[in-house]
Amino acid sequence: MSRVKLLLISISCLFNFTLVAQEETPFLSKKEAIKQTLEKNYGIKIADNNVEIAENNAGILNSGYLPTLVGSAFADYSLDDRLTEIDGEEPRDQNDLENTSYGGSLDLNYTIFDGLGRLYNYRQLKEEYNLSELEARETIENTLLELFSVYFEIARLSENVEVLEQTLAISKERVTRAEYLFEYGQSNKLEVLNAKVDVTNDSINLIGTRQQLRNTKRDLSYIIGKKPSVNFEVDTIVGFTPQLKIENYVKEAKINNVSLLQIEKNLVISEYDIKVNKSGYLPSVGLTGSYGWNRNRSADSPFFPGSLQTTSGLSARVSLSWDIFDGGSTSVRVRNAKILYENQQIQKKQIENEVDRDLKNALDNYQNRLYIYELQEQNVVTSEANFERSEERFKIGQITSIEFRQAQINLINAKTSKNLAKYDAKLAELQVLQLSGQLLNVQF
Repeated sequence: MSRVKLLLISISCLFNFTLVAQEETPFLSKKEAIKQTLEKNYGIKIADNNVEIAENNAGILNSGYLPTLVGSAFADYSLDDRLTEIDGEEPRDQNDLENTSYGGSLDLNYTIFDGLGRLYNYRQLKEEYNLSELEARETIENTLLELFSVYFEIARLSENVEVLEQTLAISKERVTRAEYLFEYGQSNKLEVLNAKVDVTNDSINLIGTRQQLRNTKRDLSYIIGKKPSVNFEVDTIVGFTPQLKIENYVKEAKINNVSLLQIEKNLVISEYDIKVNKSGYLPSVGLTGSYGWNRNRSADSPFFPGSLQTTSGLSARVSLSWDIFDGGSTSVRVRNAKILYENQQIQKKQIENEVDRDLKNALDNYQNRLYIYELQEQNVVTSEANFERSEERFKIGQITSIEFRQAQINLINAKTSKNLAKYDAKLAELQVLQLSGQLLNVQF
């Protein structure tokens, strides 16, 4: 079993949970979304298959360390007419002379020494397998980020729908109240019309948000590898990683970031590539062995009677070959391999700078969004208090419907802005976790 499969299993176990029966409550938690994505996402499946190919390539059967054994067999048959003329004798005419022969052999070939090229090539294949696992891990991390960007968008839209439903309910009550007051002559028709206009606007906003929610749910179904569905709810509770843990993760980013780990593997692979090419300077020693069995039946001839011959035997040979001068091709390959290694070192410095920059930007962005979220929470508390006060004053006629509507709009904006800030902050945190190499090691 490849290590990437073990990684998928361990992640699934990390996010294991008990799911409420969908017949009663169609609910998709964050943990279940991760579990289904790891099992069914198309990109992750392809990455897993690529790891399996690399694992096969790095196995002993592809190493060149095993001998080759070739079996062969043959059968010959001939039917001839022969005319033999000897001086002083009558010609001898022979017809239908049959000759048959058949046999087989087993040939063994084994390379005893090839200048260490086989050894370094085998080690190189092992490192390429490790690199493929890192590439699969990167695919999983990117897929999980995509998953949560859509999952949290569903959560945000779900909460916005609740806000707009509450707003629409309040607006409908306002229409009822305005009509009631108009019937008793305590209000004018304009108040009723204004209230109905607000109901229409609130209904349109709710319809549009519900449509966005359905579309986003279908996007999530695609990511987790299911048929498009809108019949589920998601978790709107968000928890944040303690700041101390975030700081520790950032400090250890250089040894955990998947891009840095990949370039380190590429450097090791390039080192082995140099050694593989240098093996062309050394001789190679090979061993061959063979066992053969043959049988031949010949027809009578004018001079010899028919015969049956059977032979069998063993043979072995050790050979040495050495390209003392191959026209300079080995030297060119070695020089080019060294240049590629230098390029990998340059790329390592580039990636280190990129990761350092991206991590600092992501951390700064996360801290800012977390602070904005805290401000938006305070703003919701203020807006709710203002709306409640405005509602009381509106009911006793101390403010106009326009002022009441403005307080209602302020509350809507505060709640939807808070929802946006909450999930933006969480996504920013996930980006920090990915860059620090900890995305697959935390609870969601």
